[in-house]
Amino acid sequence: THVSLSQQFTEEKLGQAEKTELDAHLENLLAKAESTKVWTEKIMKQTEVLLQPNPNARIEEFVYEKLDRKAPSRLNNQEQLAQYLIDAGNEFGPGAAYGNALIKCGETQRRIGGAHRELVQTGAINFLTPLRNFIEGDYKTISKERKLLQNKRLDLDAAKTRLKKARVAEARASAEQELRITQSEFDRQAEITRLLLEGISSTHAHHLRCLNDFVEAQMTYFAQCYQYMLDLQKQLGSFPSTFVSNNNQSPLTPMQSVPLPSVSASAPLPAASNSVVTSGFSELKATSGSRKARVLYDYDAANSSELSLLADEVITVYSMPGMDSDWLMGERCNQKGKVPITYLELLN
Repeated sequence: THVSLSQQFTEEKLGQAEKTELDAHLENLLAKAESTKVWTEKIMKQTEVLLQPNPNARIEEFVYEKLDRKAPSRLNNQEQLAQYLIDAGNEFGPGAAYGNALIKCGETQRRIGGAHRELVQTGAINFLTPLRNFIEGDYKTISKERKLLQNKRLDLDAAKTRLKKARVAEARASAEQELRITQSEFDRQAEITRLLLEGISSTHAHHLRCLNDFVEAQMTYFAQCYQYMLDLQKQLGSFPSTFVSNNNQSPLTPMQSVPLPSVSASAPLPAASNSVVTSGFSELKATSGSRKARVLYDYDAANSSELSLLADEVITVYSMPGMDSDWLMGERCNQKGKVPITYLELLN
């Protein structure tokens, strides 16, 4: 059979033998599966580059993953910058304006680094892993069955060729019997392959859900980064404004708050604890009551009207008339002051 397969394949390539064509539906399914594999690989690889730009770190993580061992923990780009900024600020003196600014910028970069670490972890679990599982699992099964189908087709066409060449009645009867068997095996394999290929539609549906999860993780990350930078801007804006810019030699004015970007109704903010708007906070702002809230991250008060926070502490929060929508009043013991709601998680 092996010899006849090779011979049949060669003769088909040279146009010396007829080739049984697959039906159009099966051909379309095969093309869809191949296209899904190609684009899934491209999207997966580029997402890996986006989440981990360092190629050496990517290779190291891949090796550790294959060895089923945890990769050594290392600072990401934001965390490394944070370390340099804080070290420089401490050397120049936290009491000096520049030293103080460096430390505050460093603390913000560290928070952004932590948020990026969460994005990488969420992206790997919710998006990259399902895509990789398709390439290494379902698609490998499809490839194996497709290869088997090609061999069954070559068997069938070789049997057709032998029947054509059969001259005596005995040889014809044998060739006809062989043709019936190979046709039956080919039909059965075509059906198995078709059923597998029709699963590609549910693969698309699954990958769509994974894509939505990844978009939500990115939205959470960018919302966190925006809030961290907004808080940093407020803190830097509270520094003296008598410094001279190196570029235009004009006095710097305290930085103005940047308005929140508009978000369309069709793209709501992620329902995460750090979203700028959540139903719990909206209800609290609409009433005159108070609630307990857990602090998610450390927060340094920018001025005397604000309250500094420590991660994981529990404080009482309530709203006051005329307050900015992103802020609440926070209270602990005999201390009170404004607190940003993105740093809080309301408790039941």
